[in-house]
Amino acid sequence: MSRAAVVHPDGLTRCPWPGSDPLYVAYHDTEWGVPEYDDRALYEKLILDGFQAGLSWITILRKRENFRRAFDDFQPEKIARYTDKKIHALMNDVGIVRNRAKIEGTILSAKSWLKIQEEGGFSKLLWDFMDGAPKVNQFKTTASVPASTPLSIKVSKELSARGFKFVGPTIVYAFMQATGMVNDHLVTCFCHETCSGKRRAPRLKPPK
Repeated sequence: MSRAAVVHPDGLTRCPWPGSDPLYVAYHDTEWGVPEYDDRALYEKLILDGFQAGLSWITILRKRENFRRAFDDFQPEKIARYTDKKIHALMNDVGIVRNRAKIEGTILSAKSWLKIQEEGGFSKLLWDFMDGAPKVNQFKTTASVPASTPLSIKVSKELSARGFKFVGPTIVYAFMQATGMVNDHLVTCFCHETCSGKRRAPRLKPPK
């Protein structure tokens, strides 16, 4: 279905997909499409996009704080050392999506992330595909936005070859949109103009 941008009660024109859900609108306005260069944050987003497969993103967004708590704030150094006992505990955690293959994939992906960090960094690996800068698209309706692209296929193959799990071309493209590697806000959305010039502020880690 071809869907154009929507004018909200606050007078701002936005992409149609967040609807009127305040959590989703805030995510659209402040996170989606804003370039992310932090190695750990990129790992977190890739993992959450993998968990989203077969579900809607708002479902994951509502559980995101639960995921962060359950997965040690997505610190790959800790996740790479998870044991069978920890996997069992995660499978019994009602606050997250309980999928054994995805949980085990998160651990394998953490191990791959650690290797990449030694070689120059996860952010560098990803942004090198973009020559360091976001690709700004000019879509007018959601029907024009692709589910995957030749570039997302290329990134997907690279990540798979390095041992990452749940990184198919569609998941990778959703990840690239969310982390600002591509700007897929519709041209009439107020974020289209602003987000590529931004840089995501680092998220403060919760106190231990």
